[in-house]
Order: sequence, then C-alpha cells, then structure tokens
Amino acid sequence: MSLVEILLYVLGAAALVVGIAGVVLPAIPGSALLVGGAFLVAWAERFQRVSGWTVAVCAAIGALIWIVDLAAGVLGARAFGASRWAVVGAAVGVVAGLFLGLPGVILGPAVGAIVFEYARNPDLARAARAGLGAFVGFVLGGAVKVALSFVLVGVLVVALIW
Repeated sequence: MSLVEILLYVLGAAALVVGIAGVVLPAIPGSALLVGGAFLVAWAERFQRVSGWTVAVCAAIGALIWIVDLAAGVLGARAFGASRWAVVGAAVGVVAGLFLGLPGVILGPAVGAIVFEYARNPDLARAARAGLGAFVGFVLGGAVKVALSFVLVGVLVVALIW
C-alpha cells in the first residue's frame, strides 16, 4: 500500500467521521463531507471495491440528507395543521437560524412558524401549535439525517468488505 493510498484512506475516514458530526452540528456541511469521504475511500481503492456506482449511491443518500435538513421543520409545521404563513415562517426561521449558531438552528423553525402564524391570525394557541410542529419536525428530521448517515457509511463498508 502506497503513501498516497494511506493518505486517501485517512482523509476519507476523517471526512466520514466529521460528516456524521456535521449532520447534527450546524456549522459543518455533514452530507457533503460524507459524500467526499466516500469518494476519497473509493479513490484510494482505485474504484475497484468501492465503484463509481457505490459513490453515486452515497451521493444520492447525501442529497437526501440535505433535503431532509431543509424540509424537516417546514413539514413538521404542516403536519400540525399550520397555515401556509407558518410554513413560510418555518422556512425563514431555518435560514435565519443558520446565522445564529446551534440555538438558532434548533429554535429558528419554531420561532419563525410562531411569528408568521401569529401575524396571520393572532391566536396564540394556534401559533404555538405551529411552532411545536416545526420543532417536532426538526427533531424527527435530525433522527432521519443521522440514520441516513449511518446507511451511507454502511453502504461504503459493505462495498469495502464484499
């Protein structure tokens, strides 16, 4: 095994570990790092055991993680009967929360849903229900993202040992 192969394996493994953390932490692009890690491991293998198809599957899973990340709070608010205003508020809260660190990422969708729902109809109970839906969506979305991350790593490991 050459020094380049070892370096690619180490960088790939590091990208996978940091990518899993990044799926939960807001400042780290988790899905991109997971896909990058899969690519580096495939490259170290010269795409023999880990083929381009495997990397493509990992890229599709990475895209799905990214989509879940963007949509979870919005879909949660919708599932709790929020109006379109609250759904838009949850989406605005996701974007605004990115600039406020971890508390903003966690609470942004809920606060956005509450504010927009209350602006549309000053019914605090309905607005709170929309915010709760956005928060539940965020939590469930986080669980789905972590599960998909492990599926991505599992696909890669299966390709390596198969």
